[in-house]
Amino acid sequence: MKEPAQGGGFWSALRRGGVPSAIASVMGAPTAQQMAFIRSLTREQRRSEVLRTPLERLETVVFDLETTGFSAQHGDEILSFGAIRVVGDVIMEKEQFYTLVNPRTEIPEQITRLTGITREMTDGAPPLMNGLHDFMSFVGGRVLVAHASAHDKAFLNAALWKTSKVQLTHRVLDTMMLAKWLEPQQHQTYSLDELLAYQSIPIEGRHHALEDAKMTAKLWVAYVQEMLKRNVTNLADVYAHLSHA
Repeated sequence: MKEPAQGGGFWSALRRGGVPSAIASVMGAPTAQQMAFIRSLTREQRRSEVLRTPLERLETVVFDLETTGFSAQHGDEILSFGAIRVVGDVIMEKEQFYTLVNPRTEIPEQITRLTGITREMTDGAPPLMNGLHDFMSFVGGRVLVAHASAHDKAFLNAALWKTSKVQLTHRVLDTMMLAKWLEPQQHQTYSLDELLAYQSIPIEGRHHALEDAKMTAKLWVAYVQEMLKRNVTNLADVYAHLSHA
């Protein structure tokens, strides 16, 4: 995560407010307004009162990213964001988010075969900052949920640092960790496919960010219902159980 060069050029002009937002947007560079908005959303997202919100009313955003590879630290980039809102155990079917972004790098053939995303598709897509801004706007202050979340968190953090010099502060729940607690020793890999099949959730459109987010949302809802049966009433209870899983 290299700091932009000091001295002349675009970044210095941007810091001085000398690059109009419209021009910066066309260039794919972050605007001051976008950076300020992203920074505002990463403040105070670990409010303690959220821990006491009953699970039936907990607002979450289940999300997934497709990327050019598996290492945000070694130059791989986000290709697409997919997300859907859930309240308690109810999926808000009409509140979905999806966008491709232009990774400004080559897309390996194996990634295109896996995701169906081609260079031609991303050439006309918004720059990372625009996609990230819109995704964070959709998330707001809600708790995030993802499967094997370390991968997605690493890419989100890399994108947030690259564009806005901030880190993700939202609470993130991982359906893989929940499965290991709620269904111990019942799975070999705890992969998304394995857990979806176990819960009899149809597997459709894998490795499409929105479709993966929607299937993960169904998995999250199944786990919310199971936790309620076990008298797990709020997020604090969830964390307490996960710490001993």
